[in-house]
Order: sequence, then structure tokens, then C-alpha cells
Amino acid sequence: MNTHSAKRRLRLGLLLFVSGLLGACSNPTPTLRPLPSDSVILAFGDSLTFGTGAVQHASYPAVLEQLSGRRVVNSGVPGEVTATAVSRLPAVLDRYQPDLLILCHGGNDLLRNNGQQQLLENLESMVNLAQSRGVDVVLVGVPQPKLLFLKPAQVYDRLAEKRKLVYLRDALPGLEGDPAMKSDPIHLNPNGYRRLAEAIHELLIDSGALPSG
Repeated sequence: MNTHSAKRRLRLGLLLFVSGLLGACSNPTPTLRPLPSDSVILAFGDSLTFGTGAVQHASYPAVLEQLSGRRVVNSGVPGEVTATAVSRLPAVLDRYQPDLLILCHGGNDLLRNNGQQQLLENLESMVNLAQSRGVDVVLVGVPQPKLLFLKPAQVYDRLAEKRKLVYLRDALPGLEGDPAMKSDPIHLNPNGYRRLAEAIHELLIDSGALPSG
């Protein structure tokens, strides 16, 4: 290899290295603020948050409270659509003053074909409301029923990317696609809710909200 070729390779290597650094800086992995032991986590959603298909102490918020050692408020309303949830959220935030919002909503919109754009706008309105009050947000991807529950509806990917949210993408679709985790065609059973809580707990650790170990 001659000197000119070696210099070219060195310049190319430096360029790729700098480009990688710039890419990492412009697209940081989302993180959460640490949650002190007296923090409040608000689990906000519909029947999947409420725990339909299991007794109350087996809902994912109840299990997450046990795993995290933090208070987790179950604010799930079965049958609720996101248009109603947008109106409900301010009073819930006022009442509980949470440090973190876990947003798992939109399944009923998808089942009723209420429109993906409206769903996206409603979810983003809830994210805006929480963040405007200094509340961190974790988004849970909800599967598209007609896709056999194998992946989240595209609006969740779009919202997570647009707002750089900590995002639990695949856990709920995976559980919804496993008959052994279901109590009926839509809802999880106690094992399913526990698995969902464990996935959220792991995400909170990975994102810095909870200590490991």
C-alpha cells in the first residue's frame, strides 16, 4: 500500500468515526429521571390497564408496584377511547401528582376503527399534557387487531420516534399473540399481566428510572 492510499484510508476512517459520533449525539437513547422511593407512577389506560380478565391484585399496575417498590396508581377504564381519555387525564394528574406516566391506551379506538390520525393526535395530546407538568412518559405499544396482534399499530412507532419517548414496543403485541397469556380474545390473564409488568419493570431499569438489582 502506497503512502497516498494509506492517507486516504485514514481520512475515510476518521470521517466514519466522526459521523458515528454525530449520529449518536443527534439520536440519543431516551432515558427517564430516577424515581425516588416515594415516587408515584400513574398507569393510565383502558381495560388492559384496569386488569380485565384477572382479579385486581393481578393487574399489571399492581404487579409493577410489587416489583418496583413505588406506588403505582391504576387509572384504567374499561371500554374507554382516547378522545375520552384526553378529557379525563388532567383531573387524574391533578389528583395523584405522578412522577411518571405509563400510557397504554388506544385499543378500543383500533377495535372501532376510529381513525389512526385521530388516535395519534389524542395520544400526543396526553403526552403533551403530562410533559407540560414535568411528568415523564413511557409509551406502551398496542397491537393492531387485524394484524393478529403481532406488532403495534404504526401510530405508536410514529409517536415514539417523533417525541423520543421511552417505548415498550413489542411486549404487549407478543402477549396478545400468545393464547396461553389470554383470558379472552382481547384481554390478558394473570400470567399475561405479570409478564407485561415484568417487561415494564425491566424497561424502567434500563432507562434509568429504577436501580438495577
